[in-house]
Amino acid sequence: MNAKALLRRAAVAALPLALGACSWFTDFKQQPSIGVWQVFNADSAELKGFRGNPVASVSTNGTMMPPWVVSYGQLPSVIDSMSTLVNPVPADSASVHRGRVYFQINCAPCHGPAGQGNGPATTLGMVPMPLVADRVKNFADGYIWGMIRNGRGLMPSYNRIEEMDRWDVVNYVRALQGKLPGIVPDTTPPGLPGETGDKLPGFTRIGPNRNAPFARPTVTAVPKAAGEPAPAMTEGHK
Repeated sequence: MNAKALLRRAAVAALPLALGACSWFTDFKQQPSIGVWQVFNADSAELKGFRGNPVASVSTNGTMMPPWVVSYGQLPSVIDSMSTLVNPVPADSASVHRGRVYFQINCAPCHGPAGQGNGPATTLGMVPMPLVADRVKNFADGYIWGMIRNGRGLMPSYNRIEEMDRWDVVNYVRALQGKLPGIVPDTTPPGLPGETGDKLPGFTRIGPNRNAPFARPTVTAVPKAAGEPAPAMTEGHK
């Protein structure tokens, strides 16, 4: 057997050992038990954060309406069951401003920027659905919140808007309906296409309960002379 053949056999024999050195596979046969964004291998030079949570998983901060309490069924009885929910967010100008950002991004394409049911989707065949009609004015806050959560009929679920943020959208709709004295809602888009920063919704409030650690801690100071204490280490980006 020549040298090339020996090298090929040696490479094949070493392959299982090389694969076995992987930290973990993604086939769900072997998985680590790791807390929320916990460092996976603290003894390693390369710190690894755990994967993101699966869709519809339970938040570490809890949820007021998990699917096993009220389903995501798009049925009148299901939506009606949420009518008794009490809006916990004060309908002030700050809430209306936050609600405007979500509304103009997610709702205005169908309902229109002022809730008059004249969004651009209506030019493509969508049935006009005005939110300033008397019928909608009589909906309970919880009912509107539940409609955003579940969707119904032609309206899909907008559960991507988090629970507390949905109340901001409800407050914004109330402002469009003229039911919040002293508050005149802004009906313009929060920003131009491609703008970020404060033109977009804020950070998640139901995500992991601590920040992902920075891969390599950074030194905050350099000792000026020998014998001085070691510099403090920071966790990096928060």
